[in-house]
Amino acid sequence: MSTSTLNVLDLKQERIRLLHLSWFAFFLTFVVWFNHAPMLASIKEAFDLTGQQVKALMILNVALTIPARVIVGMLVDRFGPRIIYSALLVSGGVMCIAFAFANSYEMIALLRFLMGFIGAGFVIGIRLVGEWFPARQVGLAEGVYGGWGNFGSAAAAMTLPTLALIYGGDDGWRYAIASTGVVALLYGFFFYWRARNTPKGSTYFKPKKSGGLVVTSKRDLVFYIAMCVPMYAALAVLTWKLSPTNLGLLNDVAAIALYVVLAVLFVFQVSQILRVNSDVLNNVPIPEMQKYKFKQVAILNVAYLATFGSELAVVSMLPLFFMETFDLGAVTAGMLASGFAFMNLVARPSGGYMSDRFGRRRSLTILIAGLTVGYLVLSQITSAWPIWLAVVATMCCSFFVQAGEGAVFAIVPLVKRSMTGQIAGMTGAYGNVGAVIFLTTLSFVSSSTFFIVIACCAAVVFLGVQFMEEPEGHIAEYNEDGSVALIEVS
Repeated sequence: MSTSTLNVLDLKQERIRLLHLSWFAFFLTFVVWFNHAPMLASIKEAFDLTGQQVKALMILNVALTIPARVIVGMLVDRFGPRIIYSALLVSGGVMCIAFAFANSYEMIALLRFLMGFIGAGFVIGIRLVGEWFPARQVGLAEGVYGGWGNFGSAAAAMTLPTLALIYGGDDGWRYAIASTGVVALLYGFFFYWRARNTPKGSTYFKPKKSGGLVVTSKRDLVFYIAMCVPMYAALAVLTWKLSPTNLGLLNDVAAIALYVVLAVLFVFQVSQILRVNSDVLNNVPIPEMQKYKFKQVAILNVAYLATFGSELAVVSMLPLFFMETFDLGAVTAGMLASGFAFMNLVARPSGGYMSDRFGRRRSLTILIAGLTVGYLVLSQITSAWPIWLAVVATMCCSFFVQAGEGAVFAIVPLVKRSMTGQIAGMTGAYGNVGAVIFLTTLSFVSSSTFFIVIACCAAVVFLGVQFMEEPEGHIAEYNEDGSVALIEVS
């Protein structure tokens, strides 16, 4: 019987080697995705950009990630993680190199928008790691994958400025960014050579239909369609941010055209959802062993909105918050604020381990409650606080946030194996939806109110988690020959 312990140094085990292959692939996707951030000052100078244009680049960098995570989730379930991760790394590397040597603002804006697709790499590894580790270890394994891989953005911030200085000259930043693209491109080929979708003798289960999640009741079908709405709403908000009423990077015609495109895409997605769920619409009996409850997916979605969504938002504003609250310099404030992201290295694996060891729902409940209290504490920070105490409060809150992320994805692979990619894609997309919601809120309120809004959102999620059902027993999937395979989930 497998246990919840995991020796990540035991490279004799093929699954451990696969785990290291996977988290480093995810790490590289985050390095490439955020390699522009520490170079923004150089990019601004090279292209003589305005502050509004710089803000637009930051928005464009994350805009495509919401639909990309859903699309990549479908592709992973259909074609397998090995080929999709390899293709994403290679294509992302090529676009990164092109971005590094682009010679106009229009070109870097377009490439930054397209590079948002590489932010979907996280979804691929969730399915891959879920295939290789048993239920009693999958939470910790997914936590290591997510926590260590997510550190890629911090690694880019710490190393690329130095690398640019080593290259030297006015184009040092270009060579630094291009170097990350070359590494990602080469690793894509290496990953394809070394990775496998499943252990020897295991079956890679694929959904019978592609184009959307297959649900098992009309009620779940309505619920599923309703849960798609916030993703398009978030994209509409991003369009509004670029419109003449905000940053002004789009004219009225372009903004209206984008709104129309989003409406058409939503209608198209709904049509695809109805198509893949024709059996439910036509009242075709579904075997009991094939049924699952979509509420499990919905709860994971909103839990990730509160955890990863708030992390993205807080990481974006925390340096400025420390600067303004304690009258600090930019470098000092950045170093103090970096503690929030550094917690990923231990917090996500800890959340996964708790989920394996103490139960999925119980662990998620505790962690969501902890981050609710944590954000309420952050809302009380003022200049009268000792700086060390504010940093400690920030890191404690960060632990619960990122451990909560680990607990969420400790459950994702246990809902429905053949659709894990799609479930992970939708849940991951909700993290970006949360970031859009919280950052938009921040543009209208004070930092204190911003933290309170996140805490209130987390409190609602806490109530929702109480309706989650603990994964128990087995989930059933069909082999290619029609026989039934049972996969242990508890």
